Amino acid sequence: MKFDIAKLIGETTDYDKKRELEIRRPKSWCKSVCAFANGSGGSLIFGIADDDTVVGVEDAHKTGEKFSEIVKQKIDPIPPFYFNYEVIDGKTIMIVTVEPGDQTPYYYIGDGQQIAYYRMGNESIPATAIKLRELVLRGTNRSFDSLSTEYKFENYDFSRLRSVFHSRTGKEFTENDYESWGIVDRNGKLTNAGALIANETPIRHSRLFCTRWNGLDQSHGMMEALDDEEISGSLINQLQEGLAFVRRNSRKMWHKSPDGRVEMPDYPEDSVLEGLVNALIHRSYLEIGSEVHLDMFDNRIEIFSPGGMYENRPVQECDIMQIKSRRRNPVLADIFSRLKYMERRGSGFKKICNEYGHQVNYRDEIRPIFYSDNQDFVLTLYNLNYGLHQTAPNYTELHQREENSIQDVSSNVLKCPQTTSPVPQSSPLVPQSSPLVPHSLQHFMKILKNFPGGTISLLASEANVSERMVKKYIKELKTLNLIRRIGTNRTGYWEIIKSSNDNQEIEES
Repeated sequence: MKFDIAKLIGETTDYDKKRELEIRRPKSWCKSVCAFANGSGGSLIFGIADDDTVVGVEDAHKTGEKFSEIVKQKIDPIPPFYFNYEVIDGKTIMIVTVEPGDQTPYYYIGDGQQIAYYRMGNESIPATAIKLRELVLRGTNRSFDSLSTEYKFENYDFSRLRSVFHSRTGKEFTENDYESWGIVDRNGKLTNAGALIANETPIRHSRLFCTRWNGLDQSHGMMEALDDEEISGSLINQLQEGLAFVRRNSRKMWHKSPDGRVEMPDYPEDSVLEGLVNALIHRSYLEIGSEVHLDMFDNRIEIFSPGGMYENRPVQECDIMQIKSRRRNPVLADIFSRLKYMERRGSGFKKICNEYGHQVNYRDEIRPIFYSDNQDFVLTLYNLNYGLHQTAPNYTELHQREENSIQDVSSNVLKCPQTTSPVPQSSPLVPQSSPLVPHSLQHFMKILKNFPGGTISLLASEANVSERMVKKYIKELKTLNLIRRIGTNRTGYWEIIKSSNDNQEIEES
């Protein structure tokens, strides 16, 4: 007989099912006990076959005693758990509910190893070094942002924090607020939260990389990034400058209605705000060398942040509208709540979706997409106006504008704002033109001709760009078949291909 497991343990509960208690192979189920205790809890069901057929367990109470004995021997510290027994069609199954532990990390000990497991989806996997550090902090009832540092408070400036607090709340930030907000400890040292909020943060991997790519991916091959900015400093600065980057690389359409004018932004500003706040506040700062990235394409924005969901469940497997708030950095979350940038009840995901749903040009196929694994979190926000002229019957009534200026760009009633960056050639709002090799690539090819065997670092220095942009240039030139590699990566060099007329023009320019 088969049955619905959800009726016994609840639809949102993690579980593993086992045909029997494998005494000789305790690791097969002990790692699940360990993972549940290190996470948000879960259930093990004994007496169920892989096809959900009830086979039952012999002498259920004796099986429970053996389970307890093995757990006490194999898992340290001993996690909290309790038993339930259910009789189905005359057969007894044993349900072991493991509660979230408050002494993390919990380790499985056996075969000469000591391993902490955690839950990712429906698997129990060994904790990475970063995850292990998070579990250690949780076991001491601390978070990364609450830890004290060696940075002295008097050496850092918080003028941006005070200014933003006053402008957004109308209140004055007092000296006592530094300690009550968790920015400084009793000894006058900054906490990690304080270090991240300071005007010039000493935490170097706290950065936001923003890029407006040309086309629909990073290998468009026609032009380098249309806009590129590396933002550092206070998290408040990163948020404000990140929002400004999106604004200057976005457009706003509108159309007339009987009641006036209906505005149609590329992206709902509140959705972008919530996405950036989530990326900056809830990211893992334990991952040294990993930053937040905001990549804009013609049809979407992708916001990447290091560290998956704090409770480890892949967000794509969750009901976005029902996700409960569990904060990796509660001190930072509280600070941004006080600054009126986020709500204390943690409804960011829901707000992102609701803001999209309220737009007049919203369609189900462009709903926001949330994805996470055990290392990363990615939010995709789709451009509400991309391709709209192909389906909207009143396209001749559509307009675009910038806050301060509007410029005619075609014989239609279509208008496009003057922006700090050129309109992408692949944008649906302008005619497609023939591919051109941009001046920046021409300049880089001259440098490559002078230093054919140069390292990435040398080429970046000569071109006065980042190493990341050098790699982008090389990739585009290879795609355009303008260069090729001779020899190995270590001892070879780049050769300029002279077979194309375009290349000839580049070398003569």
